[in-house]
Amino acid sequence: IFDIYRKVPKDLTQPTYTGAFISILCCVFILFLFLSELTGFIATDIVNELYVDDPDKDSGGKIDVSLNISLPNLHCDLVGLDIQDEMGRHEVGHIDNSMKIPLNQGYGCRFEGEFTINKVPGNFHVSTHSATAQPQNPDMTHTIHKLSFGEKLQVQKVQGAFNALGGADRLSSNPLASHDYILKIVPTVYEDLSGRQRFSYQYTVANKEYVAYSHTGRIIPAIWFRYDLSPITVKYTERRQPFYRFITTICAIVGGTFTVAGIIDSCIFTASEAWKKIQIGKMS
Repeated sequence: IFDIYRKVPKDLTQPTYTGAFISILCCVFILFLFLSELTGFIATDIVNELYVDDPDKDSGGKIDVSLNISLPNLHCDLVGLDIQDEMGRHEVGHIDNSMKIPLNQGYGCRFEGEFTINKVPGNFHVSTHSATAQPQNPDMTHTIHKLSFGEKLQVQKVQGAFNALGGADRLSSNPLASHDYILKIVPTVYEDLSGRQRFSYQYTVANKEYVAYSHTGRIIPAIWFRYDLSPITVKYTERRQPFYRFITTICAIVGGTFTVAGIIDSCIFTASEAWKKIQIGKMS
């Protein structure tokens, strides 16, 4: 018991095929776990939260809108965009940053426009109100290619209703019917790893179709987009696992794997030696 030059156990010095096999499995297992942790460390997670606030205070109370809609049976000379809201804005025939593209040999029209709205309830609508002469039977059947608010977000991990009306097809509707799209706009903030914020808006939509009449007869149909803003803001934040946690996990993987592998190898070696002794005892 006083020997300071104690012998190393035989299972740590005597090479065996079992030990070699366990060592190879151990290295493969460590490599697999290391690559998995490395992938998780490099990748970013998206964390979302809700709060009550106006996130884009530098916008001056404005929201950018992008609209792309086709009316295949209404001439471009008749198509116009009107904007009005509860702050008193009433604009008929908005033409800034807009373009009309003839369709169906001039019988139809594709309207593309970018404009701003105030952060108050209101509406904008596509109609013939700005035309110099009103048609007898305007055909308001349409297809909406795009309706979005704020900056465009192209983030794979963020699945939201940023273009909820994209692809809406009303070509089989009553040509003389008006269409009401009631939008609930939700402010959305995306913050990347560098701290840069982008401001966009998601929205939910409900719609109805109707032919309106007054005491003077049928009312001129239009495509209405009536909107209201939600006080709740959705924020998406990019986050990455801290480096110290990555190093701690790697050390735990390497140390734990070698420890468990050593225990398994020692048990197998001990059992093998005991079995050999039993066989020798039987032979003697």
